[in-house]
Amino acid sequence: MKTSINLSPTIIVIFGGTGDLNLRKLAPALYNLYAEGYMPEKFAIIGTARKPLTDDKFRDTLMQGVNSFSRTGKVQKEKWDSFSQSVHYNPVDVKDSASFDALKETIDKFKDEFGPETQIVYYLAVSPDLFPSIAKRLAKFKLAENEDNCRIVVEKPFGKDLETARELNALLKERFKEKQIYRIDHYLGKETVQNIMAFRFANSFLEPLWNRNYIDHVQISVTEQLGVGERGGYYDGSGALRDMIQNHLLQLLCIIGMETPINFDADEIRDKKVDVLKAMRPFSSEDIRFNTVRGQYTGGWIKGDEVPSYRSEKDVVEESNTETFAAIKFFVDNWRWKGVPFYVRTGKRLAQTSSLITIQFKDVPHQVFPEGVAEHWQQNRLIISIQPEMSIRLQVQGKRPGLDMVLNPVDMVFDYKGTYTTESPEAYETLLLDVMTGDQTQFMRADQVEIAWDLLMPVINAWETKKSLSFPNYTAGSWGPEDAEALIARDGFHWFTLPLNKD
Repeated sequence: MKTSINLSPTIIVIFGGTGDLNLRKLAPALYNLYAEGYMPEKFAIIGTARKPLTDDKFRDTLMQGVNSFSRTGKVQKEKWDSFSQSVHYNPVDVKDSASFDALKETIDKFKDEFGPETQIVYYLAVSPDLFPSIAKRLAKFKLAENEDNCRIVVEKPFGKDLETARELNALLKERFKEKQIYRIDHYLGKETVQNIMAFRFANSFLEPLWNRNYIDHVQISVTEQLGVGERGGYYDGSGALRDMIQNHLLQLLCIIGMETPINFDADEIRDKKVDVLKAMRPFSSEDIRFNTVRGQYTGGWIKGDEVPSYRSEKDVVEESNTETFAAIKFFVDNWRWKGVPFYVRTGKRLAQTSSLITIQFKDVPHQVFPEGVAEHWQQNRLIISIQPEMSIRLQVQGKRPGLDMVLNPVDMVFDYKGTYTTESPEAYETLLLDVMTGDQTQFMRADQVEIAWDLLMPVINAWETKKSLSFPNYTAGSWGPEDAEALIARDGFHWFTLPLNKD
């Protein structure tokens, strides 16, 4: 993320302007950026969708979204009145060329008003099957010709498999240069995720320890109490592996595993992430059998409420073979990480909603203290909590107060809320500002997407061709299937959770 806010005049066109993504995420983010002085002096936000709406009605709709979902609460009237004057609406049917005439007129009007330095951002907050129609018509009406001042933002999923990912990338590259394409993964915009790189590369004591000589293993857990909700139809064609591991969790793994970049240039950072993906060990059939676990939830209790099984959710196939839980042991076969397991897990309807990265260091080579001195011995750990709390803690052994030499674990904690009084921005605020400043550091490149799919395709194919006879195999409100515990227990470890295990 760049720190400069000297932004060129900007036109933001949101396809899917009346959809959930805009109401819940984009509109609150844009309003907060404006309220805190991070929007250009001249800007226009143009929402598009098929339904006919006036500007005022669209503004009211967005205000309801901001009031309901903004981290800052309800809008301040004076600021909203000023902000909303730059919010407009154009009805557009993306499959109908004629409706793009009016959109072009609106865009041209603002370009004339703002001047030649005006940049345009097209945000595709729509289903991927509409991307071809939008790309085709943007080209036909010459709405995306200036590669220096035109950007396009694409939400995941970036394909359903390697083949469709390649097709999507080819489609985008027909109309746009790679430097114009922003494949957004909101996880990379989270404050704690961005701080991993600062923590790693701005502190000299860590780098000598950040390798196979000192690190025992790495865990990355992203767990949810929520079920699939109203997304049953989409999720049943996707599953945990596609929905979470292929993008969010592999990107977290890349940040932990990447080599030190030469500088903070976007492509330099992304090159280092690609190097991690290229070094990851391919899956053999034996690896899939022993190093992967899938699960699907049955009914249970969450926060005192009874919840249905996955197969009873709306729009889910009765005998669905789709996984709602996935755990995988990865290896990065390079000089730094050879032999260090990376355990990754994610799932729905689990005991806790949390995102946690744990780096466990190797034990001391020789125990100098007498037996019995350690009241509760454990290896050093670096724990990065992304949610619900935002913190980085280092667990070390220390002497308990008293006359006797007794050791027990203590935490050295950097807590965001305790350290800083300012509230952290939401991920979409950070990423939208990056789009406007032209910083692609936190956005996925085409080769990143394809290599990640290529890595996981053997697992996807194996799971889809062989129906799981054990589904459903974990109870809602639990920590997932027993096989996931066995996956890590075989190596002498266990999954860490919040509140942090003390063993």
